[in-house]
Amino acid sequence: MTLFSELHLRPEIQQALIAEGYRTPTPIQAGAIPPALLGRDILGIAQTGTGKTAAFTLPILQRLADPHERVHPGRVRSLILTPTRELAIQIGASITAYGAGLGLRSAVIFGGVGQAPQVTALRGGLDILAATPGRLLDLMNQGHVKLDRLEVFVLDEADRMLDMGFIHDVRRVIATLPAKRQTLFFSATMPVEISALAARLLKSPVRVEVAPVATTVELVEQQVIFVPAASKRHLLVDMLAKDSSMDRVIVFTRTKHGANKVVEHLTKSNVLAAAIHGNKSQSARQAALEGFRAGGVRVLVATDIAARGIDIDGVSHVVNFELPNIPESYVHRIGRTARAGASGVAIAFCDLGEERTYLRDIEKLTRVPLTVVDAGPLAPIVPQPAQTSSPPRGAAPRGAAPHRFSTPKPVPNPQRREEAHRSDDDHSGRERTRRDPSAASRTAPPVRTANPAQERPRESRAAPNAFGDLVSALNSAPSGRKPDGRRG
Repeated sequence: MTLFSELHLRPEIQQALIAEGYRTPTPIQAGAIPPALLGRDILGIAQTGTGKTAAFTLPILQRLADPHERVHPGRVRSLILTPTRELAIQIGASITAYGAGLGLRSAVIFGGVGQAPQVTALRGGLDILAATPGRLLDLMNQGHVKLDRLEVFVLDEADRMLDMGFIHDVRRVIATLPAKRQTLFFSATMPVEISALAARLLKSPVRVEVAPVATTVELVEQQVIFVPAASKRHLLVDMLAKDSSMDRVIVFTRTKHGANKVVEHLTKSNVLAAAIHGNKSQSARQAALEGFRAGGVRVLVATDIAARGIDIDGVSHVVNFELPNIPESYVHRIGRTARAGASGVAIAFCDLGEERTYLRDIEKLTRVPLTVVDAGPLAPIVPQPAQTSSPPRGAAPRGAAPHRFSTPKPVPNPQRREEAHRSDDDHSGRERTRRDPSAASRTAPPVRTANPAQERPRESRAAPNAFGDLVSALNSAPSGRKPDGRRG
């Protein structure tokens, strides 16, 4: 099957596809649309950016376009549940484009904005509703929408929505649906436990899998640079300054605070950047996306909350400023580039600590080893304490056990899961703040003074972690005073 004309879609839909420039279906579309048109439940698995949205919107438009069917006030005929506001908006735009000549009523609801216009849209009834779970449940509890006459239910990005942090919301929505319905699940990844859960919710589903689970897009050139965490922001600025091909870049961080800090550093370096994450208002998020889409913003810094909701062509590079501790998230992140048959570059900044474990998990999942790239002169030199040929006075001899005054080595945080992260409306992602395990072990370089006689006491104060230095400092202090000059 090589053309949309062979899918037996309505003429209005065919014309809309031609107007959008689509003539050949992608593999997920060619595999999922025919059984979906027959009313079968679908479990669709495909890489991000391969056309999953059209794979479920086109069958819905075909089914609901019957002029003899009418929508009832306060009811919805088809529901598309999606994890993020951005993704809901983009699905709504696709429905509007593909269904331009059908006269169907559709709307998008999400949190972060006033609900009055959404309530007005729901009051008259809708053929198609794209929604995030938080706001949908709020409006359901207020009695503004009922799903008892629903014909088609779509769960987009099923692996994220059915993960432990979201299963309760999904179940509450599903509990209100009629037993007789068509259900479509689509996702880029499907872990084994999530696949089993989806199988219990679907009825004899047709499994359409056009790529191995968690396979990354082949056209993405994947690289990794090993760099100390403290040097990552400087490295990013240097790369942007020296590589003109990085003209539309998405940078991913693990936390919202981290995203803001990266944007602040880029802005100070005269790089046009904007952040998008759950703490931003809907208007700010949309402004950032539109600025990035239009080219006014060169770098968009995002958390995983936005990885599923950014559908912008022409993204040249994806930079994993911090590697995700859930390897499936890596697949979704780099899927923002190399879309619609284009090529792209994904660069991972891997620190010298626990992120090496994340890198191994990613390569194990994707079965693709990342190409190691030497940062070379791009990475600034991190100052280190001066090295001497002999150990400092009072230090333990080589091979001896450390004194009890020695600074302990940092213990990495064993927690591997991201903490639940929800806005008040969209339940749209999970982020986790993680301390840099190497931070505690970094020692500031000794500060040199104009007076040579003062150098040794200052060095002793900078690193009093040896018993001999501590004794020397105490002996040299005036009577009645502590080494720092205060009275005892």
